[in-house]
Amino acid sequence: MSTETTPEPPLPELDPLDRLSPFDQLQQPPARKGGWLRILVYIVLIGGLGFIVWRIHLNQQLSAQNSADQAAALASQPIPVQVAAAEQKPMPIFLTAIGTVTPYMSVTVKARVSGELEPVKFTEGQQVSKPYQAALDQAKGNLVHDEALLKNAQVEYARYKALFEAGVTSKETLDADEAAQGQYQGAIAADKAAIETAQLQLDWCSIQSPIDGRIGLRLVDPGNIITANTTNLVIINQFQPIAVYFTLPENELPQVLHKLAGDKRILVDAYDRNDLTKLTSGYLLTGDNQIDTTTGTEKLKAVFENRDQSLFPNQFVNIHLVLEDRPNALVVPSAAIQSGTQGSFVWITDSNTSNGSGTAQIQPVKIALTEGQFTILDSGLKPGQFVVVDGADRLRAGQPVTATRQQNGAPAPAPLQLPAGTSQTPAATRRQP
Repeated sequence: MSTETTPEPPLPELDPLDRLSPFDQLQQPPARKGGWLRILVYIVLIGGLGFIVWRIHLNQQLSAQNSADQAAALASQPIPVQVAAAEQKPMPIFLTAIGTVTPYMSVTVKARVSGELEPVKFTEGQQVSKPYQAALDQAKGNLVHDEALLKNAQVEYARYKALFEAGVTSKETLDADEAAQGQYQGAIAADKAAIETAQLQLDWCSIQSPIDGRIGLRLVDPGNIITANTTNLVIINQFQPIAVYFTLPENELPQVLHKLAGDKRILVDAYDRNDLTKLTSGYLLTGDNQIDTTTGTEKLKAVFENRDQSLFPNQFVNIHLVLEDRPNALVVPSAAIQSGTQGSFVWITDSNTSNGSGTAQIQPVKIALTEGQFTILDSGLKPGQFVVVDGADRLRAGQPVTATRQQNGAPAPAPLQLPAGTSQTPAATRRQP
């Protein structure tokens, strides 16, 4: 018996990757599909980025070119500026302080007698009531009565004296008449004293101001009962002259006291709260006799005539204590002073450009003193040269300008102020480098 075997079908051919183990298959890199498309995308992105960079660079070049063209156009056009002339004039140098206006004299009026206050008229020297007039009239009547008795006693004494000499009357009668005469003389002296007392009481009934000044608001209304030497009726403040009290640091006192001892009077100017408007001028009267140890300052007193009554009690003022007058100071507005690496300088224009066209140039200057709106120069300018006070931030050397003169309404030069704590030593110690 024969046995037939059926041949097995051939196994399918395996892929080389399938012949690897699963672990080896994981280690194999994935097949690259679509590599040419990825390269094309990269090329497009790089090209787009380059185009953007080129456009930005081109725009920057165009902007720079436009700016250069505009700068060139502006450089050829005149810039409007405002100028002021350097002036040579007397300029005071002063110390500053804060002061309070105080009445030169202040009197609190009180009643000297007790009674009812009659209508108040506040007229100096005018009587407001007369409650002691009857007492005065009675004293005057007693004086007339006693003078008549004295006259009668003198006549009787003369008559009895003649009779005594003729031997008709006795010595005792003559002595009695002489004694009566002395009593009447004493009564007359007492009557005169009573009259003076009554007159004084009557005078006190009328209120008279002991000073020239302004009466304040009344403190007591008419009809009230007032007490002698207790009730305050009104306060009178003297306005002409008027005083201002202020303080200075102790390190500034020697120069002030030395000048006060030599010149006797130091000019003092009073300015308003903003330190811009001058109110009036006066003089330094004196200083206190000691320094306040808590503040290191000394109180000084200045006196002002105050004819226009521009100063009022308790008013706040700025005091300018003038120490020195420079007769030929070269003054420019402080707005014209510029600072650079080489020091201080100003922009100047042609001498004929106070109201016209010209060019601007840099001029170095040496500053002596600077305070507020004006500056004193030691050198660098001549009187009459025009300096730029507005519009200097756009200037360059040789820049054409259209200059206009500073308006007359601009603030006038004010005295220069010494900074607080500086002393009036030689000018070199106070000058800027």
